[in-house]
Amino acid sequence: MLVSDLMNSHVVSVMPEDSCVQAARLLHRHNIGSVPVCGADGRLRGIVTDRDIVMRCVAAETDPHTTKVREIMSRGVQSVAPGDDARQATRKMADSQIRRLPVVDGVGKVVGMLSLGDMAKTNSFDMEAAKALSEISANVRKR
Repeated sequence: MLVSDLMNSHVVSVMPEDSCVQAARLLHRHNIGSVPVCGADGRLRGIVTDRDIVMRCVAAETDPHTTKVREIMSRGVQSVAPGDDARQATRKMADSQIRRLPVVDGVGKVVGMLSLGDMAKTNSFDMEAAKALSEISANVRKR
């Protein structure tokens, strides 16, 4: 099965110039934990999570209204392509300790998001998703 068979093609994203408040409102409105950060060309620049906003902005006592997403986003983001094998994507999630992967096309434009939850909804991937989540959770406890 391919990533394109499982990914969510409805992508909510932010731009690097957006404020942390704007990103937080999108996360809340769409009930999601992360959003890709894209340039005006739609290409992936980074990713920002609800945890990034709390730890790198709020807990750091910077003003979320004036702090730009580019200041707190994670760079060098792991991603997959729509034509990649979904099992390899699961392995990448476990190895990288992440629950979500942006799906990018050949020029780096974000065309979807793939989450462990997406995989768990498919019977053929429920064991892989559970194993990846277990590995991610086990390594988080060790930190």
